[in-house]
Amino acid sequence: MAQPLMNEDPPYLLRRDDHGVTTLTLNRGDRLNPLSEAMMTVLQREIDAIATDSSVRVVVLAGEGKAFCAGHDLKQMRAEPSLGYYQKLFKQCSHLMLSLQRLPQPVIARVHGLATAAGCQLVATCDLAVASTDARFAASGVNYGLFCSTPAVPLSRNVLRKQAMEMLLTGDFIDAHEAKARGLVNRVVAPEDLDQEVAQLTTSILAKPATAIAMGKQMFYRQDEMGIAAAYQLAGETMACNMMHDSALEGVQAFIEKRTPSWRR
Repeated sequence: MAQPLMNEDPPYLLRRDDHGVTTLTLNRGDRLNPLSEAMMTVLQREIDAIATDSSVRVVVLAGEGKAFCAGHDLKQMRAEPSLGYYQKLFKQCSHLMLSLQRLPQPVIARVHGLATAAGCQLVATCDLAVASTDARFAASGVNYGLFCSTPAVPLSRNVLRKQAMEMLLTGDFIDAHEAKARGLVNRVVAPEDLDQEVAQLTTSILAKPATAIAMGKQMFYRQDEMGIAAAYQLAGETMACNMMHDSALEGVQAFIEKRTPSWRR
């Protein structure tokens, strides 16, 4: 059973730990789970704690109610119209997104209903995403006079440039199948199969050594920002260090001996 994470009533975030898989559920479903200051603060705290918790192997990010996440809390944003406040707010959001990317553990977005603006950004930031057929995605800020500049950062690193620009310039929705075709999500399933599909991914990841996963995730995002020569240098160094780890030595030896690896997690 998911447990609340602070004394709010209702709590902003629910956490469930199950044999190496931690599910964090945004718990403002009555408001489509906006990324308010409080929501981001609680989510940041949990991500920071998970980063140093070796018992957590995979993180699943979900939303309660009818939607995954409808983006920032526009009412909260409008209540304090000052440049300093907005700079602080978007700095907080950017730090949260970078923390998710820098987390040693893979993060899977479990998406249903709406994922708009910063909610779409959240999906794009996660390492993997599984969506139900009822999910819809949009970089919708431009419809309200606010170009989705921060969502554009991970969006443009997930989908092709012109497809990203179309979403950003029009604010139009795309459905789950189109999101998969564009590379924003990995898998699309019926709503009743969403949890089972996420579980298949987590099971596959849990069967791999945690050290290799953590090293590989870090390398993947670092090399993506480099020129090809620097990327190869980083990748080669990462593989050399990975190969010196017990898990890789055991995995290769098991392959040679035609047996199942016996990894120490």
